Formats: sequence, C-alpha cells, structure tokens
Amino acid sequence: MVTALTLHRKLHWCAPIYGIFLSIIILSPLLRPGYLLHRDAVSTPRSFVTDTALGLGDTAPRAVPQDWFLALASQVLDGGIVVTGLIVFALIAASWGAIALVRTVWATPTGPRVGAESVAVTLTVWNPYVAERLLQGHWSLLLGYAALPWVVVAVVRAGQGTPGWWGLLAVSIAVAGFTPTGLVLAFITGIVAALAVSSATRWRVIGLLAGVSTVVASPWWLAATLTGDSGTSTLLGVEAFAARAETGLGTLGSLISLGGIWNADAVPLTRTAGLGVLATLWISFILVVGGWQLWKTTSRRLPLALGFLAACAVVGPAIVATGPGMRVFAHVVATVPGGGLLRDTHKWVALALPFYILCGAAATLWLCTIIGRRMAPTVLCVMLIVVLPDAAWGVGGALRPIQYPPGWAEVSAHFAESAQKGSVAVLPAGMFRHYSYGTGVVALDPTPRLISRDVFASGDLHVAGSVIPGEGERARTVEATLLAGAKPTQLADLGVQWVIDQPATPGVRGEAQRTLDQLSVVIDTEDVVLYANPEVATDLSASTVDRSLVIAAHIAWLLALVAGGLAAVWPGLRRLAAGREINN
Repeated sequence: MVTALTLHRKLHWCAPIYGIFLSIIILSPLLRPGYLLHRDAVSTPRSFVTDTALGLGDTAPRAVPQDWFLALASQVLDGGIVVTGLIVFALIAASWGAIALVRTVWATPTGPRVGAESVAVTLTVWNPYVAERLLQGHWSLLLGYAALPWVVVAVVRAGQGTPGWWGLLAVSIAVAGFTPTGLVLAFITGIVAALAVSSATRWRVIGLLAGVSTVVASPWWLAATLTGDSGTSTLLGVEAFAARAETGLGTLGSLISLGGIWNADAVPLTRTAGLGVLATLWISFILVVGGWQLWKTTSRRLPLALGFLAACAVVGPAIVATGPGMRVFAHVVATVPGGGLLRDTHKWVALALPFYILCGAAATLWLCTIIGRRMAPTVLCVMLIVVLPDAAWGVGGALRPIQYPPGWAEVSAHFAESAQKGSVAVLPAGMFRHYSYGTGVVALDPTPRLISRDVFASGDLHVAGSVIPGEGERARTVEATLLAGAKPTQLADLGVQWVIDQPATPGVRGEAQRTLDQLSVVIDTEDVVLYANPEVATDLSASTVDRSLVIAAHIAWLLALVAGGLAAVWPGLRRLAAGREINN
C-alpha cells in the first residue's frame, strides 16, 4: 500500500530526475573521453597558473577566476573531465534551480505542481539561449545562468525568514562569479528580486549582495586595476556583437524565444529552418497565459519585479541592435571602464529566466484545469522540445570531444621541466584556428592552456569580415615583428623566448620563416613545432606582489564559494540529523 508520504517523496524527485535526464540528453556526446575544442570552448589535460590565467596578462581579465580554478582542479583531475563536469553541473543546477523557484512560490505539494516543475525545467535547459551559448563555446557563462533562479529563491527565503538563506545567496553569487558576466547577471537579479521583500529584509539582502559581490569580483577588478586595462570597446565591437534577427523573426522575436546570438554560425539548424517562429509563438503563449495567471493568483510583487527585469532583458538588446541604439551604446562601452563586458548584448537575455520559469509553471497550472494534470505538462514540454529538436546530442552533434596530437604532450612536458623564463609567440597569426583534429569549426588556440608559459595573444577578433581590435598591444607588436621576419634579438627584447608553430594549421605566416631559420628547433612534430630563441628574452612577467595580491583575491572567491555552500546546506543537515535521532 502506497502511503501519502511515500507518494509525496516519489513526486518530490520526479522533476529533479527529469532535469538530469534532459541535461544528459543535451550533453551526452561530451561524456566520452576527450577535450572540448569548439569556438571559444577549450579544455586541456592540464592548465597552469600563468599571469594570463590570473588576469595579469596582455588582455582583459575576462576568464577569471575560471582559468585559475581550472589550473588548480586539473592538477587533481584531468582537465577535460573538469570542464565536462562543470557543464553538466551547470545544466542540472539550472534545472533544479527552476524547481526550487516553483516550490518557493507554490509551497503546497500537489500533483499539478510536479507538472509545473517539469515545464519549468524544460523551459530552463531546452532553449535557444543554452544551445547557442554551448555552440559559441561559452560554457562557463551557463554557470552564471544556472545561478539566477537560485538567487531569487535565496532572496524570497530571506523574506520568509528561512534559515540558511544567506548561505544560498552567497554560494549562488560565487558560482555565478566564475566569470565576470555571470556575477553581473546574478547581482542584477538579486537587486531586482529584493524589491519584492519587506524593506527591512531588502536592505539586509542588498548589503549581503554588495559585500559578497565585491569579494567575488575582486579577482578581475583587482587584476584590471593592476594592469591598467580599462576593458572598453568600440562602435565596431558593438555592431559585431549586437543581437541578431534569426530566420523568419525580427530581433525582438528572436530575443523573446531566448535566441538571437550575434554569431549566425552558432545557431541550431532548426532555428534557421523556420522552427524559430514556432518557438517564439509557443513561448509567447506561455508568457501571456502564465503572466496573466501570476497576476491573478499569486502575490504580485515578485512577478512584477521579475517581469520588469525580463522586459528590460529582451527589449533592451533589441533597441541596442538598431542604428541609433548602437551609436549610444558604443559611447557607453567606449567610455565606461569595463564597458567591453556589455557589448555582447544577447547574453543579458538570461536575466529573463526567472520570470520565464514562473510563467511556465503558472501556465501549466492553468492548463491542468482545462485538459488535465497529466496532459497539460506533457503538451507544454513536448512542444518546447519539438520546436528545438537539435538541442539534443551535443546540439545536433556539433559538440563532441577531440584528442590532441601527441606533439602537444611533448611540448607541455618540455615547459614543465624547463626553468627558463620568457613568453611564447605563436604561428600562424591570430587567436583562432581551423584544426584537422577539431570539430570542423574555428576554435580558440589552445596553446595558452596547454603550456606553463604566458602566450602573446592580441585579442583581435575577426567577425563578419571585420577585425575587432583586442587589448593586447604588446602581443600585436610581437605578432607584427614575427611576421616581418625579425631577428631573434628583436623578439628577445619583446619578451619572446620561444615560438610555437602549428604547421598543419592554415593561416598568415608572412616572413616568419626568416625568423624561424635563426631559432633552434626543440621539438619537431607534424602538428606542432617548438623553437627556442638563442637570445635571452626580457622577463616581462608580473611582479611577485601583483601575483600575490591577485592570488589572494582568487582565494577569497573560493572561500566565499565554500563558506556559502556550507552555510546553505547546514540547516538541512541539522534537520536530517534530528530526524535520524527521532527514528532511533
């Protein structure tokens, strides 16, 4: 005989298991052994705590504390496993965050709520935003995306006086802070959600948000301060990274369905085949019905706050994509320190996620009263999947692990054993490559993550036939000098002790062969050749003081992550222990 308690426990785990199931369906190819090498996504067997990994290199600190964490974690686990594990964690955490948000708003455990949770899960992980960011290689941004519903849950629990809310808020902010963009997304979401709680609680929440965010942001704001990098951009950058209209949709329609990424090549094929129109219509239906039900049946403060945020997140990038919008926005990103962080406007659509989750759940509960509690979530989930079928299997098979040629292991081992200081220049020119052993698309050069030396990279991006200049002036000088066929002494003066050539990779080499002929060949393989400069290069590495300060900031972020996580789970562990004592 099934008791009510047993049934409740079974229902309690239905949606979480479904979230795991969907996440595995999306990411299943990545579970095979190997490494990510797809556009901006690069994983390697081992990475290292270089100046660049700390944000003290020649380019803006956009990948901190991410790179530092991966460098530490890959000392214990293979780097490919670490990155794949983080991506899987991001999708499962996002799905469970959606469930937690639904349970926080609709506290009564009922059958219809399980269906509402399932729809919220589907809407959260099976959407164009997740698919397009995976295709672009922005896997770490999905950690910030996953944290957003948890931030709202923590704020609502603060208003309810639930123990452990501050730990949940702190760990959510710290997880989002894996990248600078993720932190900004979580901070904005937390501030807006705080508008829905009482004034006394609101200021406690805002105070904690500000304090934790300052600590979590310290790795990149401190690195930017020490290097003097303003992190600004140009009108050309704004135009290149503006949200884009997809097939059959205007920019606004694309953004409503959570699509519209700037790179047309990082879009699922079905979005270009017209299914994007159906997706927009279906999601619009969910938003209209769900929004109306939220207005009628729940406390309005939270839906209003999150609805306003969602409207800004969708309409804002659409406005920026217009001519006047681009010009105004270009002035902002060119003058405000860190403004370059804002130029990829599609990524801010993630701010709409918490409201979409609530609308999905509310629409399900309403539809249950019309077609039944089993049919309603089934119809909604199936339709969300049908309009984006190629989210499955690594977004249509595009994402799959690769194996690096054995020459890279030799090069990496050489640097690990060498005590010689100095930096590395690379050939061919540029940061992105077409690899025969890759996934068939252009990918970021993995050299900086494969070796324990800093690699000169200008940060220049080639988008739609235009070159978006990066911040790496010194790297740009090194590249030009090498392509001009300079003497070894000239490279040494610029800090170049080694040159790594990838001869099987197409690209610009200029007159670099004249320089290579004057260098010593250390390792010569089909895919990678390492040259040593006979001259002693100028040491341009960051000072010990700067490295120590930034490492301390990274440790502070990690402590916030661990302390927040422990504080979040502590009340639950105490309840579990108390329950066992009663049973005994």
